[in-house]
Amino acid sequence: MIPVSVMVTGKATVSRTIKGEYGKGKPSRFTEVLRPIVFWNMTYQCNLHCLHCYIKAMGEQAPGELTTAEAQHLLKQMAAMKIPLVLFSGGEPLVRKDFWEIVGVVKGSHWPKLALSTNGTLIDENTALKLKEHGFVYIGVSIDSIRPEWHDKFRGVKGSFEAAVRGIENSVSVGLKVGIRTTLTRYNIEEVPDILAWCVENRVERVSLYLLDTVGRGEEIADWLPTKEQLLWLANTLVEEAKKYAGKLEIQLVRSNFMGILIADMLSKTPEDFKQYLEMLEAQGDCGRKSVSIYPDGSVKPCQFIDWESIGNV
Repeated sequence: MIPVSVMVTGKATVSRTIKGEYGKGKPSRFTEVLRPIVFWNMTYQCNLHCLHCYIKAMGEQAPGELTTAEAQHLLKQMAAMKIPLVLFSGGEPLVRKDFWEIVGVVKGSHWPKLALSTNGTLIDENTALKLKEHGFVYIGVSIDSIRPEWHDKFRGVKGSFEAAVRGIENSVSVGLKVGIRTTLTRYNIEEVPDILAWCVENRVERVSLYLLDTVGRGEEIADWLPTKEQLLWLANTLVEEAKKYAGKLEIQLVRSNFMGILIADMLSKTPEDFKQYLEMLEAQGDCGRKSVSIYPDGSVKPCQFIDWESIGNV
């Protein structure tokens, strides 16, 4: 994870809230505690059919997914371990009919903080209120383009853009902190400045830019990866955009460690500067170090993008 805004300006908008950082100083670390942040893929089921889905989500729940009781017990265990943050993902976590039964077991607890990774299409006014009441500190919604037709094509369902925007609006209206996640391909990467401006206009506080990961269904569109020229353009653009939106919008890159080194080099005036930026980058989360992923069947992965390697089962 590359904290572009922090590298460029020293400012962030929601990092201290969502990532378990309890120390003073710049919000430069992925988490300030030794226990990992948990990305919990609760289900393979999803109401969309995204072209790049790393987990190959499907239209129905898969055999072997954790039961309600098993999921509740797991969340209680994570609370007892003082896990700093659990981010519920999928598939689409909100399609689980027992979602509220599961998250309700830690309602009002100090541990863990709760966040939601969602396509946003199921967040109506009532759902937004329930997320607020259950103590969710952050809602991350997938927006891959502000061109509705392109977003809908990428997400596999017509109307998904408008539904996601309504989900964002409903979340913001009840006071939830909202960010978006955008997967960058050679066909939408040049939209980044417009997407950032759209976020500020719509009171979105953070943007996580993912380079297309060629796992899961993403393998089928590997030729959509951005070009070298586009990535160089992106690095320069993000430095300028981070300055422009300092304190208003937090920008980060995900799954792109080489971009962090490139931006560090661009920002450094001395070798000592470069060393300090590299130390900041090394403090970020990485597979199996400061984060782990739990898959729907309870298997534990180094991260959600490494489905072929399991390090155990809950």
